[in-house]
Amino acid sequence: MAAQPVSRMLQRLLRSSARSCSSGAPVTQPRPGEPSQSAAEELSRRRQFLREFAAPFSAFLTDSFGRHHSYLRISLTEKCNLRCQYCMPEEGVPLTPKADLLTTEEILTLARLFVKEGVDKIRLTGGEPLIRPDVVDIVAQLHQLEGLRTIGVTTNGINLARLLPQLQKAGLNAINISLDTLVPAKFEFIVRRKGFHKVMEGIHKAIELGYSPVKVNCVVMRGLNEDELLDFVALTKGLPLDVRFIEYMPFDGNKWNFKKMVSYKEMLDTLQQQWPELEKLPEEESSTAKAFKIPGFRGQVSFITSMSEHFCGTCNRLRITADGNLKVCLFGNSEVSLRDHLRAGASEEELLRIIGAAVGRKKRQHAGMFSISQTKNRPMILIGG
Repeated sequence: MAAQPVSRMLQRLLRSSARSCSSGAPVTQPRPGEPSQSAAEELSRRRQFLREFAAPFSAFLTDSFGRHHSYLRISLTEKCNLRCQYCMPEEGVPLTPKADLLTTEEILTLARLFVKEGVDKIRLTGGEPLIRPDVVDIVAQLHQLEGLRTIGVTTNGINLARLLPQLQKAGLNAINISLDTLVPAKFEFIVRRKGFHKVMEGIHKAIELGYSPVKVNCVVMRGLNEDELLDFVALTKGLPLDVRFIEYMPFDGNKWNFKKMVSYKEMLDTLQQQWPELEKLPEEESSTAKAFKIPGFRGQVSFITSMSEHFCGTCNRLRITADGNLKVCLFGNSEVSLRDHLRAGASEEELLRIIGAAVGRKKRQHAGMFSISQTKNRPMILIGG
């Protein structure tokens, strides 16, 4: 479709949105826990416009259920400077020999290929990505890719305050920081290392440099930190944080137990007892989070409900592990080595066929928490989140 008609359509959409906001027509008040009518209608209009006028998406990144995979997570390393209980077995994990890990050039080659096919968001993970010596250069190289809109990082925050000014200059525009407790002694117990104050310094540095929201990931585990939910939410009163409560998920070596998992509904109930005015925000398509906000607070809270209410139907994520394997599902044990094909001299077309075949085999949804807990998979640190 020519650009001019699309432009006119967009203008009509915006005018319509403006009229609906200023018409003075009565608006039905939302029930507690639901987004407002006007916000929901605006989101619906936006989605309709995108469906009608979006460019065709790559067949190689579209699975048999019609899901478009526009978000790629790349693990930069298997190493980490912490030992979080839910991520790594206490005895550690055997690390892949350096020669078998993706080189910087291989990472960038694969990133270019995926972006060319329609990926517009890349998140760098680990291990701990900020211990990779050339992480700033990798971000700078990714920033040159036409069509890539978001470069994010998920970090434990230990090195963040020191590196963030360079990373921001290189093009990093989204940050997730893992923090499971606000109690320094408990922090050391959970991660088996010191460093609480460095993480807090990293969070405040991100705010100082203008990142908004700064996402804080908190894995909630019964008997360990579920008593801190209200304290985490209170942080959002004066800070532009998105505190994301994550249901405890089973991975190899993390001793997952259903009794340790605190469900989204239980967490939400705890918050609503303290803040009955808690409002549900509209959900963006392909979002993994159910977002809420307390009126008057600067930040918001979200729930990642992978176990109790999966979001497989709108999943748009693919993962590349540090040793170069493509994983189409976080909880699936099916992998294909892109590294081996790269090193064997595969052409771009051959790589796309291999990627397309893997994406095409992606299942409708994961097997459920109890089946996942019995399935052989990598520890989280060797997947990359």
